[in-house]
Amino acid sequence: MERVPRAAADGRGPRPERVGAPSCNDRRVSARVPIRGTSVAAVFGGAALLAFLCTPGVAPSARGLVDALAMSRPLASLQTAPVLPDDVDPFTFFSTTTPIPAAPPSAPDAAAPSAADRAAGIGSRSVEQTGSGEFDVVPGSAAAPGREPVRTVRVEVERGLPVDGAGFADFVLATLNDDRGWGHDGAMTFARTDGDAPIAVVLASPETSAELCGDLGSHGMLSCRNGERAVLTFHRWVNATDEYADNATGYRQYVVNHEVGHALGHGHERCPGPGEPAPVMQQQTLGLKGCAQNSWPHPGEPLPSAG
Repeated sequence: MERVPRAAADGRGPRPERVGAPSCNDRRVSARVPIRGTSVAAVFGGAALLAFLCTPGVAPSARGLVDALAMSRPLASLQTAPVLPDDVDPFTFFSTTTPIPAAPPSAPDAAAPSAADRAAGIGSRSVEQTGSGEFDVVPGSAAAPGREPVRTVRVEVERGLPVDGAGFADFVLATLNDDRGWGHDGAMTFARTDGDAPIAVVLASPETSAELCGDLGSHGMLSCRNGERAVLTFHRWVNATDEYADNATGYRQYVVNHEVGHALGHGHERCPGPGEPAPVMQQQTLGLKGCAQNSWPHPGEPLPSAG
């Protein structure tokens, strides 16, 4: 028997047919432009309702409730959210993001040695005032490159200093055997040993060097020669002086030649005049006194700064 629609109570015509509960694949519900403030709630509320209805075993009474809601208000009049592309996350689509500032670049390591430092055996520019007070002789030997007379030296490094002993010893021997040095024009040549020697070139921490030099008032800022030992303070080996700030290699060559020069019997000299090369036996660590930098007993033609 055909069912006749009941008339509406206000007499404006028949009431709409009952709309069945929406299925999980129902595509008949049209979308409308969302109203601000309700779009997000509609998306998540509708999704939760469909997920619940699609779950096996949902009670028939729940579907009946949906039927009742549909009778009172057609689904076509519900506010719905816009359909988002498949590759858009709804959680980020409606959110604002504050950019995270990039981390500032890290400052350079002040203790990192330069190439010139490494060539002088320095492993770190960090200088500790106090050392162990014990010394290691750099093992091995190196033959003199020239003829007689041969001067033999031993090289020692205070234990615990950030120094490559072999690199330091190589620097010392290269300086002593440079033709601008004490062996100029075949005057002498230098060999290295790890045994007994009349000259010992020693690299020590500031406090230990002050003790070896018998001058605690210097706080290890000065090198010296004491007996067979040419004592070089690690503070100056790393930092040189203000007047040699642009030429640390030149200062290191100077202090080796100066202290070994004392061991060879040479005394101090003075600056001969403004702009003249400072004699290698001038106390250049205390100031050039108007003279120009000079690392050598026999400088000859000036060489470019080595760093």
